[in-house]
Amino acid sequence: MIRFEQVSVRYDGTDRPTLSGVDLAVPEGELVLLVGPSGVGKSTLLGTVSGLVPHFTGGVLSGRVTVGGRDTRTHKPRELADLVGTVGQDPLAHFVTDTVEDELAYGMESLGLAPDVMRRRVEETLDLLGLAELRDRPIATLSGGQQQRVAIGSVLTPHPKVLVLDEPTSALDPAAAEEVLAVLQRLVHDLGTTVLMAEHRLERVVQYADQVVLLPAPGAAPVMGAPAEIMAVSPVRPPVAELGLLAGWDPLPLSVRDARRGAGELRERLASASPPGSPVSAGVSVVPAPMSGGPRPGRLARLLGRTKAAETPGPADPISRVESLGVRRGRIEALRRVTLTVAPGETVALMGRNGAGKSTLLGALVGMVEPTSGSVRVGGLAPARTDPRAMIRRVGLVPQEPRDLLYADTVAAECAAADRDAGAAEGTCRALVTELLPGVEDGTHPRDLSEGQRLALALALVLTARPPLLLLDEPTRGLDYAAKGRLVGVLRSLAAEGHAIVLATHDVELAAELAHRVVILADGEVVADGPTGRVVVSSPAFAPQTAKILTPQEWLTVSQVRAALEAGA
Repeated sequence: MIRFEQVSVRYDGTDRPTLSGVDLAVPEGELVLLVGPSGVGKSTLLGTVSGLVPHFTGGVLSGRVTVGGRDTRTHKPRELADLVGTVGQDPLAHFVTDTVEDELAYGMESLGLAPDVMRRRVEETLDLLGLAELRDRPIATLSGGQQQRVAIGSVLTPHPKVLVLDEPTSALDPAAAEEVLAVLQRLVHDLGTTVLMAEHRLERVVQYADQVVLLPAPGAAPVMGAPAEIMAVSPVRPPVAELGLLAGWDPLPLSVRDARRGAGELRERLASASPPGSPVSAGVSVVPAPMSGGPRPGRLARLLGRTKAAETPGPADPISRVESLGVRRGRIEALRRVTLTVAPGETVALMGRNGAGKSTLLGALVGMVEPTSGSVRVGGLAPARTDPRAMIRRVGLVPQEPRDLLYADTVAAECAAADRDAGAAEGTCRALVTELLPGVEDGTHPRDLSEGQRLALALALVLTARPPLLLLDEPTRGLDYAAKGRLVGVLRSLAAEGHAIVLATHDVELAAELAHRVVILADGEVVADGPTGRVVVSSPAFAPQTAKILTPQEWLTVSQVRAALEAGA
């Protein structure tokens, strides 16, 4: 169905091609997963299938890409629209209408399908993706995960023969991701749809793949093969495969079910060891050493400077206190009776299904959302009623889309503006960027950075003001496992220096690795709040893969198991 013949792509101003020597075929009716570290050209490869590369992105495409016999160099995206459906990393860039139902119908209308066919397919897609209750909602009022499902639905309704998906589950909660993947499985198995997908959260998707294409490095030729064979040699792999390699399992498991079948001996070895307990006790944090790749606490502390004692509450004086918070947006009650305190040095993960109120709670903490009832205090101030210039020194938010913080034309200009806004010494932000994002030149335009690099830049901009409270909304979108490890190291360093961190995430592996506490929201209410191990192990939806494999023992991460085995377990 898709054929790549010696394909290379080079962009202007680069000293090496983004893609080189791609020669492979994607069979009809298979789900093929594209994997590799950040920045190796996965999105570019997907773009060559839809015709976006080079017709919209520019650059020089060498070789030949054919889809269903059509050459993408001679057929522009609109001439492939009946054959190829594409969803990119940013769903907002995908939308052309205002409401959910109109968006689902737009692609079919453009292709001239009959009204009765359009109506039937819209209803089918609303049911398939759990969007029926949102059909009349303005897209702008949806959560990021809900928008992601609408974007996927809008390309399903025209019934394309090929689906090209770039991180389709990155903004989805675990249950919604399973629903979307189940739909893709039905399309592949029952209708013969060909799916080419790039995804960093391999723990969600690798067990469903028929084949895996590995891009090992920028410009390197890809390797294609069976999922277990590729995972054994890939620089990026899910926890289940990492645990399998650690334990020496053969064949390498790709699903929790397969891993549990062979985990008996490993459980016996670990029976004499105890999983580490909650690192938070009575408001005092004990933070583990950072993962490899992250800056050491001392180095980061020198860059940030210690927060003044007057601005850092002690254990008995939380940095943030939320009491019976209620937020109403039109007819929607986004938050109801939410109570939450966050102590210095504490990392709290907000979890829950899409639309549960996680981003709204972060918005209330930073002052972007006005409470309808109850109260929010950060450093003794009400964020929504305080001058933003005063709040910037107390709380900083890295939003779901880091680009929302990026306005300048160069990295240097962004850093200079951050220094001015925070009243920091000249060069403070640039030093943070160097630590978090080595190798990026001052003259680089933020739009030329990868998703992970933009996140690191946005984090540096926010940290320039040294806020005691740091908020992150879906911070691992676009990050591979190595980049996620570096982020964990940075955040652990900040917590060790007394910064409180609240992150809204669907990434259960990140929560298991980093969070001291997990707070689960449902329909705007807190339904669980406790130490990470206690909350996630008891939740089928939010338990990490290691916990599912080794239950009833309460191991959360592969790194915990590795440490126990190295200690003689």
